[in-house]
Amino acid sequence: MKKIKIYHNPRCSKSRQTLDLIKVKHENPEIIEYLKTPPNLEEIETLLKMLEMRAEDLLRKGENEYKELEKKYGKPDEETAVKWMIKYPKLIERPIVVNGNKAKIGRPPESIKDIL
Repeated sequence: MKKIKIYHNPRCSKSRQTLDLIKVKHENPEIIEYLKTPPNLEEIETLLKMLEMRAEDLLRKGENEYKELEKKYGKPDEETAVKWMIKYPKLIERPIVVNGNKAKIGRPPESIKDIL
C-alpha cells in the first residue's frame, strides 16, 4: 500500500482537520510542510494532473501576495501560475492529500474520504 501524503500547513485549521482524518485510517502519513519544503515544477505539474485542475484554480487568490502579483502582472497564465506557486508556496491551496495516483484538496476536510 502506498503511503498517504499531505501537503500541510500546521497553522491552517482545515489542514490540521484533514490530517486528523487521515490519521484515523493511516498511522504514519507523509507530512510535507510545503511552506518549509516547497514543491518544485515537476511536483506541481504532477499534482495538477492528479487533481485534474488548472494551475490558476490551485492559487489562493485571497492572499496579499496574489493580489500584489496580479496587480503588477495581470491575471496569470498556466505557466506563470505555476512559477508563482514555486516562488510563493503560500499561494498554493491547502491541504492537498495524495494517495497513489489520486489527489484531493481537503476543503472541506471530508472531501478526501473517497481517496483514503
